[in-house]
Amino acid sequence: MSEIKYMKFDELKTPCFVVQERKLRENLEILKEICDDTGCRILLAQKAFSMYRMYPLIGEYLNGTTASGLYEARLGYEEMGKENHIFSPAYKEDEMPEILQLCDHIVFNSPAQFKKYKDLVKKAGKSAGLRVNPECSTQEGHAIYDPCAPFSRLGTTAEKFREEMSEEDLRDLDGIHFHTLCEQNSDDLEVTIRAVEEKFGEYLGRMKWVNFGGGHHITRPDYDRERLKKCIRHIQETYGVEVYLEPGEAVALNAGILLTEVQEIVENGMEIAILDASAACHMPDVLEMPYRPPLKGAEEAPSEGVPAGNAAESADNAQRQAGGEPGEEKKRRRYIYRLAGPTCLAGDVIGDYAFEHPLSPGDRLEFEDMAIYTMVKTNTFNGMKLPDIVLEREDGKCEMVKTFGYQDFKSRL
Repeated sequence: MSEIKYMKFDELKTPCFVVQERKLRENLEILKEICDDTGCRILLAQKAFSMYRMYPLIGEYLNGTTASGLYEARLGYEEMGKENHIFSPAYKEDEMPEILQLCDHIVFNSPAQFKKYKDLVKKAGKSAGLRVNPECSTQEGHAIYDPCAPFSRLGTTAEKFREEMSEEDLRDLDGIHFHTLCEQNSDDLEVTIRAVEEKFGEYLGRMKWVNFGGGHHITRPDYDRERLKKCIRHIQETYGVEVYLEPGEAVALNAGILLTEVQEIVENGMEIAILDASAACHMPDVLEMPYRPPLKGAEEAPSEGVPAGNAAESADNAQRQAGGEPGEEKKRRRYIYRLAGPTCLAGDVIGDYAFEHPLSPGDRLEFEDMAIYTMVKTNTFNGMKLPDIVLEREDGKCEMVKTFGYQDFKSRL
């Protein structure tokens, strides 16, 4: 094993992801408290956070991992080695033997998939589940992330469940899985559970487990954890089943940053700061959702864009018209910039932000909440270098976990 390389924060090269051990542990302690108080089991959804350097720490608090495909399943098996679950909308036949070796729970998306593989699952001594669609949308504005949207391919509706699941199938079915949330509070979970009970309640008592899926923002400051516990206990006590949760974001929420540097400032109706980090390559959710990540020391500005200095100038003029001097308004002068990436994609724009001071090439910026859905989604479009991966230990030392270079780009092609 090579010697661990430590660096000071100001020595880090940009762009890089910095995962903060202290904040990750704080999230894990919250999740462990949910497990201890209710007896539920919580798994790391690797689709949101797969930094396996941290799996030993996560394994101290959580019950295992869940995967969306073979490679994630293998990663969880090799690097955490605890409970290992998997769900896929459709499984490839040639991958199923390895999946059965790696995973404890195999969740199917349709009765047809369940029927096709259930005998293999039982022969391997593993647990078979079926994902259901309660047809209960609680999300607003993000249809791309809504598994209950019209024509969704995810999960089996109650109508299809009754039509296609025979009595023999029900005897072979160990659990029911639902996943309808995305970055939501427990009031939406409560609504979803009522819909699940209404449509599938007659079957729940025959199950060994019920999996609430992911999308639970459990570690967010305003999350109602007591309501979550109430939901868990209700299902446990009413149906006599074990309850699983699969949060991804909650594990690493607000536990990392993307450190980037201003390369150039250009002007075209407003000031535009070109960074060495790309929305398209390094934070694609910014374009997919879309959303603007929080930025340390700055605030979101109106998306229309305002030329740098204009906001301050307008405030000063208003102060003069009122008979006073600019004074305090001048001290609070705000400079607005559009932050954009270095690729040739015209839409490689992160967003407009207001700063207290003007930006210059060489300035470093810290995008916050950049541990989740970032490292797992990066790409090398335009030959962009992937950001280094750094672990900031609880004592403040920075451990270089992974660096990337030209071969990482070339080897994928």
